[in-house]
Amino acid sequence: MKEKYTLVAPCFFGMEKMLSKEIKSLGFKIIKTEDGRVTFEVGEKGIQMANIWLRCAERVHILVDEFEAKSFDDLYEQTKRIDWKEYIPIGGKFPVKKAASIRSKLASTPDIQSIVKKAIVDKIKYSYDIRGLVKEDKEEYPIFVFINKDRVSILLDTSGSPLHKRGYREVSTKAPIRETLASGLINLSDWYRNNRKILVDPMCGSGTIPIEAAMIKLNMAPGLNREFISEKWRTLDKNHWWDVRKEAFEKIREDLDFKIYGFDIDKEAIEIAKENAEIAGVDEYIEFKVADVRNFKSDEKYGVIITNPPYGERLEDEESVKSLYRDMGYRFRDLKTWSYYIITSYKDFEREFGESSTKNRKLYNGMLESRYYQYIGPKPPRDVK
Repeated sequence: MKEKYTLVAPCFFGMEKMLSKEIKSLGFKIIKTEDGRVTFEVGEKGIQMANIWLRCAERVHILVDEFEAKSFDDLYEQTKRIDWKEYIPIGGKFPVKKAASIRSKLASTPDIQSIVKKAIVDKIKYSYDIRGLVKEDKEEYPIFVFINKDRVSILLDTSGSPLHKRGYREVSTKAPIRETLASGLINLSDWYRNNRKILVDPMCGSGTIPIEAAMIKLNMAPGLNREFISEKWRTLDKNHWWDVRKEAFEKIREDLDFKIYGFDIDKEAIEIAKENAEIAGVDEYIEFKVADVRNFKSDEKYGVIITNPPYGERLEDEESVKSLYRDMGYRFRDLKTWSYYIITSYKDFEREFGESSTKNRKLYNGMLESRYYQYIGPKPPRDVK
C-alpha cells in the first residue's frame, strides 16, 4: 500500500467547479481541473473517502501514469515500463475496460485496449517470473485509458459501478436524472445555503432530486449503502473501508426538522419514488404526492423549486413541451418570493417560460447539452422559519 495516491474523478461537463469544492471539503489537494475531470492527491484513506463521500463524481480512478504516445509502439513500451507489480497482485484480473481518444494520432480504441493489455501481461510475466499463461482468477483491477492530444493517462478504477448508482434506485421512471447531476443542481441552489426554505420538485419522477436533497441536508454520505470494487483489493487496507464507513455514519445529522416535497402527475412514478426514498433511509423527510405541476400552488412564503421537466427531444413532443413550459411560467411567477431552478436542453425555454433567468449555467445531462436556468428570489428575513 502506498502513502500517497493521485486520483482522477471524472464528472459531467459543467460540474467541475462543484466537484472541486467537494474534494477540497474532504481536505484533499487539487492538482488540476480540466473539462470533465478533477485530479487530486490523497493519503492512505483517501480512496475510501472519495468513493463514499463524493456526490458529483462519476468514478474515482487511481492515476497510474501519464506519458506521450504517438504510435502503438510508444503506447506499448511506455505502458510496459510501469511497475505493475505495485498495482496488480498475482492472480488479479486486469481487464482494460474502456479507452477514449480525443484529437490524438492513436484513434482506434479497440487497438488501444489490446496494446495496453498486451503490455501489462508482458510486464506481469516478467515481474512475477511467470512462464506460460497469466492466470486472472482473483479480484478485479479494471483499467481505463484516456488519450487527449497524444497525452495518455493510464487509470485504475476503484469504484466499479459508477458512483451515481447509490443503491437506492432499484426501479426508475423513463429518462431519470442521474443522481450525481441532481446533487450538483441542489448544491447550486439557494435552498442548499438557506435552511429556512422548503424544497419542492413538482415533476419528481422516481424522486432523485428530493432524495439527493434529503441526503445532503442530513449529511448522509452518498456511497454509504453500496459496495465498491476496490473493497476486495489486496493492495488496500480493508480496515480503512470500515473506518470511513463508521465515521460517515457518525456524521449523519438527526437533529434537523425540514420537509421536502415531490409531486408528479404519474401515480406509478410516485409509488417508485416512495420506495426509493425508503431504501435510501430518507422517507420521513419527503412527502410524495400525485399532482400536476400546472396546478401547483403553496401558502409558504419562501420556498425553492428544483426540477427536471420533459425536454421534448422528439419533434412530435415539441408542442406539448412548449405548452408545459408556458404553464410552468404562469404558475411559478405567482410564487413571487420563491426561487426556482429548471434544467432543460430546450433552447427556447426562457421564451416559452415567459421570463429571463437571473443566470443560467451550461451543464450536460448525459450527452445532452442543457442549461440550468436559475430564478433567484429574495432572501427571507433572518427570523423567518
